[in-house]
Amino acid sequence: MSLYQKYRPPTLYRVKGNADVLSTLEGMLSDIENCTHAFLLHGPTGCGKTTLARIIADRLGCKGSDLKEIDSAQFRGIDTARDIRSHSQYKAIEGERRVWIIDECHKMTNDAQNGLLKILEDTPNHVYFVLCTTDPQKLLPTIRSRCSMFQVKPLSDEDMRSLLQRIVRKERQEISDEVYDILIRTGQGLPRTTIQALEQVLKANPEKREEIAKQAAFEQSQSIDLCRALMKRASWKEIGTILNGLKDQEAEGIRRVVLGYCQAVLLKGDVILAGRIMEEFINPFYDSGFPQLVFACYSITKDK
Repeated sequence: MSLYQKYRPPTLYRVKGNADVLSTLEGMLSDIENCTHAFLLHGPTGCGKTTLARIIADRLGCKGSDLKEIDSAQFRGIDTARDIRSHSQYKAIEGERRVWIIDECHKMTNDAQNGLLKILEDTPNHVYFVLCTTDPQKLLPTIRSRCSMFQVKPLSDEDMRSLLQRIVRKERQEISDEVYDILIRTGQGLPRTTIQALEQVLKANPEKREEIAKQAAFEQSQSIDLCRALMKRASWKEIGTILNGLKDQEAEGIRRVVLGYCQAVLLKGDVILAGRIMEEFINPFYDSGFPQLVFACYSITKDK
């Protein structure tokens, strides 16, 4: 079992960060009879949406086989909608209620979304839905209007440090303050990404841990190099060289680094080009991955 799975919080009380979201959910789930039947959790990959979805299901009294988790690839449209409607007619078997968690719901086809909409319009009292997405704007407005929406944000540095320190203590390990700093800086507030990096560090011999953490920091620095090249309107040859060095990294992680860098530049009012870069990098790269990243960079450079 990975550290991320091992230390996944089982209750709202144990979740770090997003205090406003947790407070609102606590209030809603304390009055289930008047609670919404559809939740929509949105935020970047690895921020804890699925963890929250499972906690919501547990608080709703959903147990065992009454909990169904599917992603957009499994939601094939009208047929899947009919299957969900058919299963939803039956009372819960192991718990009090049935819950469907639909991950990456923004990737559903229009037919699939319309099929889901019909279910949301006539949901049985014992059935609830938790939709998770990185891009809520790709959902039908009518679906969004029928859900209680919650934005799950990355953790602050303070919350992330507290989370990592707790895991390290539980694992009866020790790491230096410098390693904590590197992990927090490179993790960008995302629990899954940061805990996975921590796990790699803890697997290494103590004398190698700082080196492992610095390797993660180096990979992030390559993404920063891409930001700087785009900002100075470097040639496509130079940008292509940087991209070749990044091709083994996750495109979505690179996108988040570029977006954060350009946001900081733009807020300082230094360079308007940062806004142009953000236009190309604002939407997630999950559909096409690295080719989408390459095309975004090309679109920026050809504007010169």
